[in-house]
Amino acid sequence: MLDLKLVNARVRTVDDDHPRAHSLGVLHGRVVGLDETVADLPARTTVDCRGAVVVPGFGDAHNHMAWFGQSLDELDLSGARTLEAVYDAVARRAAALPADAWVVGSGYDDTVMGGHPYREALDRAGGGRPVWLKHRSGHMCAVSGEVLRLAGVLDGTAAEPEGGVVVRDASGAPTGLLQERAQSLVTGLVMPYPVAELADAIGRASAVYAAEGLTHVTEAGIGRGLIGRSPVEAAAYQLARERGTLRTRVELMVAADNLHPLDAHADDGITTGIDLGLRSGFGDDRLRLGPMKIWLDGSLIGRTATVTEPFCGHDHATGVYQNDPDEMRRLVVAAHRAGWRVAAHAIGDAAVDLALDAFDEARRTTPRPGVRHRIEHSGVVRPDQLKRYAELEVTPVPQAHFLYAVGDTMAEALGPERTPWMYRHKSFLDHGLRVPGSSDRPVAPGAPLLGMQSMVERLSRDGVVLGPDERVTAEQALRAYTIDAAWAGHDEDRRGSLTPGKLADLVLLSDDPVETDSSRIGAIDVLATFVAGECVHGADVLGDAVSVTGPLPQAGV
Repeated sequence: MLDLKLVNARVRTVDDDHPRAHSLGVLHGRVVGLDETVADLPARTTVDCRGAVVVPGFGDAHNHMAWFGQSLDELDLSGARTLEAVYDAVARRAAALPADAWVVGSGYDDTVMGGHPYREALDRAGGGRPVWLKHRSGHMCAVSGEVLRLAGVLDGTAAEPEGGVVVRDASGAPTGLLQERAQSLVTGLVMPYPVAELADAIGRASAVYAAEGLTHVTEAGIGRGLIGRSPVEAAAYQLARERGTLRTRVELMVAADNLHPLDAHADDGITTGIDLGLRSGFGDDRLRLGPMKIWLDGSLIGRTATVTEPFCGHDHATGVYQNDPDEMRRLVVAAHRAGWRVAAHAIGDAAVDLALDAFDEARRTTPRPGVRHRIEHSGVVRPDQLKRYAELEVTPVPQAHFLYAVGDTMAEALGPERTPWMYRHKSFLDHGLRVPGSSDRPVAPGAPLLGMQSMVERLSRDGVVLGPDERVTAEQALRAYTIDAAWAGHDEDRRGSLTPGKLADLVLLSDDPVETDSSRIGAIDVLATFVAGECVHGADVLGDAVSVTGPLPQAGV
């Protein structure tokens, strides 16, 4: 007897050997058959899909789950269109807090408001409280004078961290804007966060993800480092799993700041890593360690990405490296030698050169065929770099929905000659590479269907097509968020398509993203999400769209 059977469905399997089906059977968390192979088998639960579309569960190859989950409890500034709106929101939040409480907000965008919040205005709005407002990019923040005082910036006792900038006005006074690693002056005052608090945030994020059809996500950097929340951050994911609130499968990237010298045997060649020699792949299909994450440069939004030619009309010229380039290159090579997959954050084309050079050296000195190193974002990729991606078998991980969320600002920074190089997709496919779907949430909205629409349309918020030659088909976009996202994690044999023997991670949709008009892909409803055949979203409303016979298998959430 099957545990679950879906019938009268429009199943898009993303399996070239059996691309379409009308029924699907699940047993012990795996797909066991399609159409006639399960037609006559009884099932504990049968779902009459009434023509609903069934696709493999979506994967997000690069997101920030704990950060997003925490932002759900913070002052939401993503809709602010003026600085005054930010100051008013801070004042309202401050009025409801104790006199010594922090006002924490997230998601503001200086490019929309015409500038960053200024420290003196934040002092007034916050009533002298510490105010910490996180930029949507995660690469900068604006703080009040009280935060600068607590951090030792105002009295000069705090040194400016390497790879960071404390922005100052013409008189030399700090404006309150902290860029890149200068943000550690603030995070050092509030972190590490308690594991239980982080587990709560992860649970909140996971519920949102399940509602959007996500069944697997890769957390792009835990522990110490630019966006880490705690040196024991993995424990928070374990706790969320034990509580039953982790509805999605999660792969954890370990931030490079966590790696340190190891005294392994000389024959092992392991000189750098984390304790016990744990590395990529440790764990199970619900929670495991993924690549080592290293930040090479900054952001395109903040003009801190490192580029070979200066940004258009901006003081930062060619951007900021997060650390000494030679040191970062050596760390990538050492991590490769120790058995890690490496995910290198490289947005500007100069940082992409650095990443490719490091992977080239790693490959030559310690061959590891099929390792699948990655370049996160791959934001600005010159034509000559495409061939090197293919030769080195490096996976690009761009975020297509950036084009809508902040594409106009990025294009302005790059100019017309470089705009076609921005967040490529089709060029990578044409060079034989696979491009996994990802969001970088909360930097941009993370719903996979929105990401697919941006892959197909490449429209900016102002309605401009950015890089029309990089548009892909809706079917290619679906593959990016399913089988290609699985491939990036060496999981294509376990998930990413509805193939017998694979994990029964699947999504019920109100319409087919491949056949609907591209302008409506993002508006398709997610009716239900299943992980290993258990319903993690939609159990309460599923009956409104389909007919369910028998007890619906549900996860303990």
